[in-house]
Amino acid sequence: MSDYSDFAAKLRERLDDLLERTEVIEDDLRHPLDADWSEQAVDLADDEALEGVDDVLRAEIQQIRLALLRIENGTYGTCAKCGKDIRRERLDARPIATRCIDCA
Repeated sequence: MSDYSDFAAKLRERLDDLLERTEVIEDDLRHPLDADWSEQAVDLADDEALEGVDDVLRAEIQQIRLALLRIENGTYGTCAKCGKDIRRERLDARPIATRCIDCA
């Protein structure tokens, strides 16, 4: 079993950053609407875009949490499809990878 503590640290750092960013987005989405109808339209369009960004961030948060779980249970770095080791170069480029480059 390989030591993936360096990946775990990198993943935790990224997770903290993403959680902070989603909190900022959520705070922004909670703002009350302006009394002006045209401003409300702009605010709602902006909110829709922010919700899209929030969805993408939350998906990455979930992938990072699953990668950290794989590190904890000893399956990190093993291809979910073929069972071979995922090369460290691939994990460096995409630490949330679940498949080797051949199966990806």
